[in-house]
Order: sequence, then structure tokens, then C-alpha cells
Amino acid sequence: MTTPNPGVARGLCPAPFFQETLFGDGGFVEGRLCQKISDTLSCCMPCPMTDWAYPDSFQTLSIASGWVAVVSTVCCVFLLLSWIFLPVEKTNRHYMSICLTIGVVFMNLGFVIPLAARPNQCYDAITPNSMKTSSVCAASGTFLILGGWAGVMWVFLRSLSLHLQICWQVVVGRNFMWFSQAVGWGIPAIGIIVALVASGVSFRFGTTCHINHQNSLADLWIPLLVFAGLTIILQFATFGYCIKVYLASLADNAASTEGSGLPSYTQSIRTMTPRQAYRRVRRVIQLQWRGIAIVLIIIVDVIFFSVIFVFQDNTVQAVKDDQSIASGWIACLLTHNADKNKCLVEASALVVKEATVGAVLLLLGINGLWLALLLGRWSMVTGWGELFMNVPNRNKREFVSVDARLDDLKKDTLTPLSPIAKSSLRSPSASRDYTNYYNNLIQQENRIGGNIDGRRTPDYFGQTARYHTPARSFSSPRPPQTVTWDPQEAYVPAVKENVEEEGQSNSHYVNPLGMNRF
Repeated sequence: MTTPNPGVARGLCPAPFFQETLFGDGGFVEGRLCQKISDTLSCCMPCPMTDWAYPDSFQTLSIASGWVAVVSTVCCVFLLLSWIFLPVEKTNRHYMSICLTIGVVFMNLGFVIPLAARPNQCYDAITPNSMKTSSVCAASGTFLILGGWAGVMWVFLRSLSLHLQICWQVVVGRNFMWFSQAVGWGIPAIGIIVALVASGVSFRFGTTCHINHQNSLADLWIPLLVFAGLTIILQFATFGYCIKVYLASLADNAASTEGSGLPSYTQSIRTMTPRQAYRRVRRVIQLQWRGIAIVLIIIVDVIFFSVIFVFQDNTVQAVKDDQSIASGWIACLLTHNADKNKCLVEASALVVKEATVGAVLLLLGINGLWLALLLGRWSMVTGWGELFMNVPNRNKREFVSVDARLDDLKKDTLTPLSPIAKSSLRSPSASRDYTNYYNNLIQQENRIGGNIDGRRTPDYFGQTARYHTPARSFSSPRPPQTVTWDPQEAYVPAVKENVEEEGQSNSHYVNPLGMNRF
């Protein structure tokens, strides 16, 4: 696969065109832009076409959009790592946010991979590469379509979830989560398979591969726009309901709504007054406004990209079908000795404007930044700081319970007393010594591990609370019985001092608080 010498391969065609019959059938042949001169002569535009239809600044714009996608990918990776390693109170993670971020990462990889690999867009002087002749083309096109499908599906599911919660007062739970996973990843998987089999991808618009014209409307663009349209319908229906509830609350002067506002377990969507419904809707929107903004941004980007690319695709296909459309541009190139800069005005009628193309590429690449701004929190940054600061000082036994952190207590098992120890505990002095020893252990535990994450060790051995009979009680409960401890029970925490008094050595030092562990 070598590019022919332009001086030889041009044949009978004037510069900058090439004679088609001098090239083979390798690469994406359908991507050639040729014009038939006679029955035996057909001249084709050099590959890639964007180098001739756009000014040199178009390459700079393409590279800039790739670096924007790199920054966007870094932001998405930061969010994913934060959701994985930081506690939930630092991140407020949710499976819909995680899956949407993964979809945006896939979309960004469609721009990052060509930026890193710098692929050759052309198979030869007139033929672009396809997914069959370039692995970079196959990877970038697959990730771009898969990311677009995943982004549309997960914003649709997020919009559906919000609509069910606000308008229908449906509590979305585990069943909806499994339904979302099946739909949110199942439909993109089916969509990418159908798109690659029925249409395929090739270098048609910059360094990123896009879907080919054949069957593209049926297997990608129309289904994608259908789900995008459903998402917009759900969003506007939800907004309409919110406006209706707000207007109804303004006219609601019922005395029942001027109370304390405490929730009632008997309230439903039918018994709820307009002002109570407005309060509920307002609380949901206050919690979900970031998700609503993300839905609108992703949907606008996808629709904008779909419309622009379909328009560009149809324009190029129209030029191939009707040769008279490009006649003015071809005549200009022949007149000015293949100087494209003098013919950019004529070329503008054949392609989308450079500013519009730049806006599409930047909007697709900047989605990760929007996710970081709307779904990220400052607590994530502080959480990572706390995590790295605590790593050197972290105890190796971090996940051991509080009771086991006592340096003096080595095991939490219960050991049966020996006959000699049982006899020693029968004396009053031994019982008092054991009680004092036991109280000292409790105090030591409170000092060492009694306050972990805001929790204190409960007092399981406090005094029994007295029972006060209510003044208007019609029952006669029994007063609590006094519980006494029998030191002759079969299983009692082993006491090291009492065993050593009998001259026996015991290496098992048992935690007496272990019996309170569930």
C-alpha cells in the first residue's frame, strides 16, 4: 500500500485531479469523489478532500478539538476514580452518573485515539481508508458511535427517572436500576453492531472516522434522533408539570397547607394539596438540577452533531450524483493552477462552514468538562487530600473492629474457665478484683477507640432504667427483672490474674467485650 507518484498517477487528468483507472480497488472505494469526463476517463479529487475544501487552519482546529477531548477525558477519569475510591458522602455517586460518564469517555476516545496515533487518512492518492484497512479508523469510529449511543440512552433514562418521580410520584428503585442497565448498554451494543455491519466507518471528515453514507439514516441517525426527541419530550413534559404545580400553589390558600409542613404517610398525589405538591417538586428539582442540565447539554450536542453531519453527508453525496454542482469549483482550480486558497469561496457551497465544523467538534469534546463542573464536588478534592494524607499514618489493621484495636487485648474468643479459676472466682475478693479489672478495660477502650467516625462505644453494662407507669395506662407491665451475673457460668471471659494466682500460665489473653459483638 504505497501512494503513487503524482506525476505518473495523474494520467490524462489535469492537476490536481488523478485518473481513476490508474488505481486499484483497495481502501474505501465508495469514498472517492470522482467526476466522469468521458466513457473511458474519470478524474478524482485528491484525498483527503478536506485539505482542498477548507483552509489550512482546519487542521489546527482538528488538533485543538483533539486536545480538548484529552482534557475532557482526564476530567471523566477523575470523576470515575473519585466514585470508586472515595466514600459516598464525599461524592454522592449514582449509577446513572457513572454510566453517563463512561459513555462520554467512549465518545472522547473517538478523538483522542487519532490524536495519539496520527493515522494516514488515505489508502492511496484518491481513496480514503476504512475500518477494514486501518485499525485506528475502526477504533475511533467504534468509540465515537458507541459513546454517542450511550450518551443518548443514559440521558434518556435519567430524564425518564426524573419524570416518573416528579409527575407520577413513582419511587424508582432496584428494578428500575436493572432495567436501566439492560437498556442503557443493550441498545448501544445492538446499535454499534448494526452500524458497523450495515454501513461501516471511514475517514470522511477529519482524522476521526465517521459512519458511511450507505444505510446510515436507518441504522444510526434516525434511531438516535428518535431517542433524543423522546428525551426532549419528557423534559418539557416535566417542566410543564412543574410550572402547573407552581401556578396552582400560588392560588392555594388552604389552611391545611399553612401548618408545619410535616409529611403525612397518608398523602398521595390525589390527596396532596397544590402547595404541598409544589414543595415536593421543588425539593426534587433542587436535588436533580445538575442532572437536568447535563441532559439538556448532551441532547443539544448530539442533535447538533447529527444534523450537521447528515447535512454534510447529503451534500457530498449530491455532488457525486450531480456533477454540475461542483463545476464552478473545479473550473476555479483548473484556472488558478490548483491553488485551493483562491477557490475557497466556490468550495464553501460543497461543505459545511469551518466555524460550524469547529463548533461541532468542540461541543463533542467538551462534554467531560461539563460533567466535571456539574457532577463534581469540591468534597472530592478534599476527599483525595484526606486519603493521601492518611495513607502513611494508616494502621495496617484498619478494618479490624474497635474492640480489637486495644493493645492489651489480643483475641476476642470466649474461653471456658478452668476448675481452679472457677473456685477462685467464688470468693468475694476475687469477684471485686474482677469487677475492678473489667471496669478498667471499659475505660481503656473508651480512651483508645471510643470515638471512631463520630460513634461512641455503647454502654452495654449501664444501670437498668426504671420503669415509670403512665398516668393513663390501661396495662400492667411487669417491672424489669434484676439481672445478676453468675461467675460459675460455663463460658466467662478468662481472667489472667486469677489464673496466675493458682500458679498456672495462660497465654490466651481474651477480650471480655467480645461477647457484645454481633
